[in-house]
Amino acid sequence: MAFIRKHLLKISLSAMLLLAGILCILSLWNYAGTAQSSQNVVIRNSWIQPGGNSDSNLSPGNNNPGPNSGVNPSNRQNSREYSRPSSDRSMAAPKVDRAGGMNRSGAGEQNNYVPQMIGYAVLFLILSVSGYYLMAKKKLKISASNEKIVLITLLGVGFFLRLIMASSISSHSFDLNLFKNWATTAANNLSQVYQGRSASDYPPFYIYVLLIVGKLGNLPALSPYYTLLLKLPSILADLASSFLLFKLAKKYLTLELSLLISAFYAFNPAILLNSAVWGQVDSFFTLLILAAIVLLSERRIGLATVFFASAVLMKPQGIIFLPVLFFELIRQKSLKSWLKVLSSGIVTAVVILLPFAWNLGSLWIFKLYASTLGEYPYASVNAFNFFSLLGKNFTSDAASFLGLSYHNWGLAAIVLLTLAAWFLYIKGKSREYAGAAALILIAGVFSFSTRMHERYLFPAVALAILAYIYLRDKRLLLLAAGFSTTSYVNTYYVLLKTLSGTNSITYGPILVITSFLNVVLFVYLLKVLYEIVMGRRDAAGKTGKLKIVAKYE
Repeated sequence: MAFIRKHLLKISLSAMLLLAGILCILSLWNYAGTAQSSQNVVIRNSWIQPGGNSDSNLSPGNNNPGPNSGVNPSNRQNSREYSRPSSDRSMAAPKVDRAGGMNRSGAGEQNNYVPQMIGYAVLFLILSVSGYYLMAKKKLKISASNEKIVLITLLGVGFFLRLIMASSISSHSFDLNLFKNWATTAANNLSQVYQGRSASDYPPFYIYVLLIVGKLGNLPALSPYYTLLLKLPSILADLASSFLLFKLAKKYLTLELSLLISAFYAFNPAILLNSAVWGQVDSFFTLLILAAIVLLSERRIGLATVFFASAVLMKPQGIIFLPVLFFELIRQKSLKSWLKVLSSGIVTAVVILLPFAWNLGSLWIFKLYASTLGEYPYASVNAFNFFSLLGKNFTSDAASFLGLSYHNWGLAAIVLLTLAAWFLYIKGKSREYAGAAALILIAGVFSFSTRMHERYLFPAVALAILAYIYLRDKRLLLLAAGFSTTSYVNTYYVLLKTLSGTNSITYGPILVITSFLNVVLFVYLLKVLYEIVMGRRDAAGKTGKLKIVAKYE
């Protein structure tokens, strides 16, 4: 009994990890059994059109219904029907079942999990607040000897939970269909990924990840798990981000708070939803951005550039974060740093692009970006932001508002946001503000720029946590919770509507409230960061130096 009392925490955590593992195995067993009686996802030419895009549930390019086309996106049954022959348009939108096969049951299975998803989100909120309260009151103590088992349990249970959700809840069928098509093509012939009717419109970095997935998915033993394999990179990226945040937090904060931060990210409903349920790749993209900002803040500017370049070559949204790298170069005023950044960036780009440029030409990547950035010419693409708050979801961004097009208003917002982030960096005079500057850029661009999709706010959660680790202001944790909430509501609501055949979210209470909250959260973010930087400057003026608090108080 004395042994049990002494090691009660380790025994309890080990039991929890074992139970999660058993439930995961049972879920995968059931998933594999279902897969044997279902067809694998087959990307039929009638469903995949040139330049197919997985970043939205809308058809790309000129196939999008324009503002005067008389076509209402919400009346479409399917994300690819804009470019499908008219004879096919009466077909109901298929979706991927739990085994990865195609069915036409709409959102029925997904809707069955709505109470559980909402219940989980509420439970997560209660446990997060309770954990922070206990930690703040110093009622939560974890000895250094238990650090490893606690962390392994957090990450292990987080991994098993994701596999259970990924194998039990329906995914976004067309995004996964596209990813599978690209993975299969890359595995068979990498040079064909950007050619043909189902050519990828993603930059090439993630194609290499899909190449590995495609190779594994072609193995007979793993082929029934192809859909899970497509989700696995993002699932692993979630856990890698959680671990990275823990390691960084431990350097500046207490062990208890560091573990709480890791758990907050690992079990965050908004994070789980994106990778394990939807099947998107924002988690992988966020890991690249998070690593880039951390390395930049830790004086590894050359290696940080590798991750910045990789992020840009994975998603065009990576461009949003490049000003942070520029800010640090200006702050350092070092020719050596400029040369290091340029050489690192060029080498990274060449390594990633060369296998494709060899066959497609040196300018193909610029044409790809130009095509991708022009695919969704709307004020908002189901993003619950300022333009959706005005009722302009799926309104052409060429339409005028107060003498300027929505597109130009969005560009003006980007300029102002960059200046705001630059002001913060100038006044802060420290790499510690890199995460905060990146948070301003992503939250601001999502809220006030055009052509934003519902998932583009996703990196804000990790960046708000990162900003807290370096700046140690509790209000940044509140912002992390706020962005988690709005990102979760926006993403889950769009996913449910898409699976039921509605592509354009209509103006209503959920859209209005969430959009308003996103705008308020961004304004509050500016207020908090301004007070932090000006407060530290005042403190520095009084003491003659800037005091850095190394531990949570």
